[in-house]
Amino acid sequence: MSKSEMADEALFLLLHNEMVSGLYRTAEQGDGENGRCITKLENMGFRVGQGLIERFTKDTARFKDELDIMKFICKDFWTTVFKKQIDNLRTNHQGIYVLQDNKFRLLTQMSAGKQYLEHAPKYLAFTCGLIRGALSNLGIKSIVTAEVSTMPACKFRFFLAECLYFMHNLYPEVNDINYCYWKLQL
Repeated sequence: MSKSEMADEALFLLLHNEMVSGLYRTAEQGDGENGRCITKLENMGFRVGQGLIERFTKDTARFKDELDIMKFICKDFWTTVFKKQIDNLRTNHQGIYVLQDNKFRLLTQMSAGKQYLEHAPKYLAFTCGLIRGALSNLGIKSIVTAEVSTMPACKFRFFLAECLYFMHNLYPEVNDINYCYWKLQL
């Protein structure tokens, strides 16, 4: 990795950390609440993801299906943004994808102890938005969630619109996304 690439990566990590801490600092001063901070971070990531995917795909051939799009996200998109490929991609072929990153770059600066697990969601909201924005510009409506059980490993779950529509038709009384995931048993 060249000095320029190392500097770019350091700037990205510092900017991300400052966005998170700045929003939460403002919330602690009474100008907002924590749930709104996560929403703001996710919305920022959404817009950045839209812009990045436009630049990354301008010279690529059209994708044949959603699995091709997911492979592009895991290999090319993730490598460009986080300097490594996703460690594992799983799907149930019914609209749910799980991406595993065993050393997620935005969490590696934090200690691996369990005491920091409660802070992980605020450092993952931007990335959830980033993925959702990229998928949106590729024509895929989705919900993206993140889960951390041990630091710095992270799982990103994508629930595509057809999965949610399918689940709502089967179980119209259920609107919970976790139930959708559990019912389809990845």
